[in-house]
Parts: sequence; C-alpha cells; structure tokens
Amino acid sequence: MKKILALMLALSISLQFSAFPAQASDSGEEMSEEMTEDQSSEGDETVETAAENPEQALAEGEEEAQTEAAETQTDESGTGTGDSLGISAPSAVLMEASTGTVVLEKNAHEKLPPASVTKIMTLLLIFDALSQGKIRMEDTVTTSAYAASMGGSQVFLEEGETQSVETMIKCIAVASANDASVAMAEHIAGTESLFVDMMNERAEELGMKDTHFVNCCGLDTDGHLTTAYDIALMSRELITKYPQIHTYSTIWMENITHTTKRGTEEFGLTNTNKLIRQYPYATGLKTGSTSQAKYCVSATAEKDGIELIAVIMAAPDSASRNTDATALLNYGYAKCSLYQDLEEQPLVTVPVRGGVQEEVAGKYDGTFSYLSTTGEDLTAVEKKWYAVEELTAPVEEGQAIGKLTYTLNGQEIGSVEILAGSAVEKAGYGYYLGRAFEYLML
Repeated sequence: MKKILALMLALSISLQFSAFPAQASDSGEEMSEEMTEDQSSEGDETVETAAENPEQALAEGEEEAQTEAAETQTDESGTGTGDSLGISAPSAVLMEASTGTVVLEKNAHEKLPPASVTKIMTLLLIFDALSQGKIRMEDTVTTSAYAASMGGSQVFLEEGETQSVETMIKCIAVASANDASVAMAEHIAGTESLFVDMMNERAEELGMKDTHFVNCCGLDTDGHLTTAYDIALMSRELITKYPQIHTYSTIWMENITHTTKRGTEEFGLTNTNKLIRQYPYATGLKTGSTSQAKYCVSATAEKDGIELIAVIMAAPDSASRNTDATALLNYGYAKCSLYQDLEEQPLVTVPVRGGVQEEVAGKYDGTFSYLSTTGEDLTAVEKKWYAVEELTAPVEEGQAIGKLTYTLNGQEIGSVEILAGSAVEKAGYGYYLGRAFEYLML
C-alpha cells in the first residue's frame, strides 16, 4: 500500500508559475578611384598613396565628428539625417552591424543603380554555398565563353581557363571582376539567370524591399536597382554571418596565375577600395562605379568592438565617395557605444508535467547587443531571468519557456528568448506502467 501511495504521489504535479530567479546582478553571475565599368577595368587606376599619418588624420576627423554629432539633425525616430555632415552623395546610410541599428541616413530608400556593389550579394551566395557544402574552396571553376565576354571590370579570364573557388573570390572581392562573378554564378546555379533568381530570393529573405537584381556583376541594365539601406542589409548579412570575407576584402595587392593555351603568366590584383589604405579601421567591403550609378561604396570598419557599415551611392567622383564614407564612419565612432553580452549564461531547466522526461533544458535564442547613441553608462545594464515554473507535455523543441531581459536605468532595452532545447513527448499508459514496474522491482 505504501508503494502504491508513493507512486501516486510521484505522478501528481501542481500547476504554478513564478519568476526565475527573482534577483538580478550587474555582473550577470546570477543566472580609389576606379574607372567606370562600362569603359574599363576597376583596379587599373594608379594606386593612391595613403595619408602620411592616417592615425592622426583619423583622430582629427573624430574630433570634428564629435562636434558634428552633437549638432546633427535627427528625425522623429532619433536617427541622424546627415545634413550637417555635408554628405555630397544624394543617398547614404550608416548602420551598426551587430544590432542593425541605422545611426544616420540620407535618402536611404531611394532606388538607384548600385554598380559593382551588387557583388556583395554575389559573394553572399558564394559563401552560402560554401557553408552548405555545395562547393569547396579548392573546387575548380571553368570559365565559359559567356563569362569571359563580360568586359568592363575584369581579370581577363579566357574561355576554358580554370581557377579555384578561392581565387575567384579574390578576383571578385579585390579586383571587382565581372568575368569571375559570372563564372561563379554559372558554377553554383548553372546559368547567370538562375543565379540572379537566387539573388532576388535572398534579397527578399533579408527584407530588401526596394531591390531588384538583373545581373550578378552590376553592369548598368534597365531595372537593376537597389537602395543604400538595402545594401547595408546585405552587407550586414555577409560580414556577420561570414566574417572571413574580411580576409579577402582587406587584401591590398596579390597576384593570381593565368594558365591558358598561351602558357602561364602572373596577373596582379589591386583593391578598388582605397579606404583599406586610407582609413585605419577599414575592413572592406565593396566599391562600384558606372556611368549611370556614378561612384558607390559599402565601406565597413571595426574599432573597439563596434563594426560599422557606411553606404554611399551616386557620389560624383571617387574622392567625394571616400570623403563621405570617412565622415560617416568618424561620426559613428564619435557617437556610438555598444553593449554586448558575451558571457556564458546559466542553464535554465523547467519541470514537465505528464511527459516522458521530468524536465526540459532551455537554450538561448542568440546573444544580446544594444547600441547607444546618447552616451549612456552601459556598465549599469542589469539582467533578469524569467521562466515558467512548469510545462505540460507535449513540449515542442524551440517552444518559448522564458526570457532573459536587459534593463538600463529602470527601462527594458531588450531581451533574449529562452527556448526548449528538446521535445518532450506526452507520457502514455505504457510509460506509466513501465515506471510502476521499475518502482516495484526496487
């Protein structure tokens, strides 16, 4: 009789909810001017000389940016409008990469031709294919007659010439090669047209609502349009999901080897992005210029753990493009401070009533970042964990079971959901019979 009563007691569970745990702790212990692509090759221009003392120049620029940051106009959302920075380009945006926060913008949603900045999406799809195991860096890519005919910005691949995937990435990221872009598009999708369909699908997934791609390299074509904001979105996806892109986008000069029927010869790649030499914290990403698009860039930089994306579209010349991008980056580093919670978080478990497991362990749905543009003391951020005290089976994997919240000066600034790390099936008659038998055998 005692064993039966004990078994009945073990199977009974009360329904309650409460905070978990109640206290919070600050420490978290508690729980270059390229030539136009329709005329010549980007990268053929004379290499510009970097500033004699770029660190000093940057410091002076940041001092000016700090003054400008206090004076810059803002819209109703608090985002800077950029008018007081004197941005000459008709369209621009400054975005912080980890949070996607737009710090400053100017006509950021105006549809314009992007020139070779298009290749950011091409590179994104290449790295997607690499991560999915569809292609490998050492794979051989054969250049078709069509790819070799691209003209404009190119590395002069010949029909039938082979290069590795990694070499093709260098040709695209460093020298902005149209021929290499099309060769990779064909290697991944079979045809450039099918690859462009993939580009537009990926753009839709990223929320690039004002973008339509017609080709994979950025040559002027009717209907090939995007916006500064959309470029920032795809740039953010590339650099945060595949940070190894910076290994290639920061190459200044490198040789590749052409092996054709004529024999073997070296060909020099020179980075079209002169900010790599002119701005100390530059990490990439991609320039572009055509007669219609004028001068464009998505310039990335990292300083003190803050990664910024400065997009300039339709600047009148390469010097203005680089000046505008530098002004945006200096403004960003003068204005922005970033809180990132990179600590290992405590394990959260929740009891399960009526399941084949007595509890389920939680997993955190990502990490938390918060960008401040108002000079707040981010050391004052506090964390609190909350979870339901009990779940009723069945429990689905990924089901919300709680959250980790972040507050600053009494205001919640964000949260991370805590999800069930595994599924728990509902216990049936057979399960309880088995448990009873196991108990009686003790």
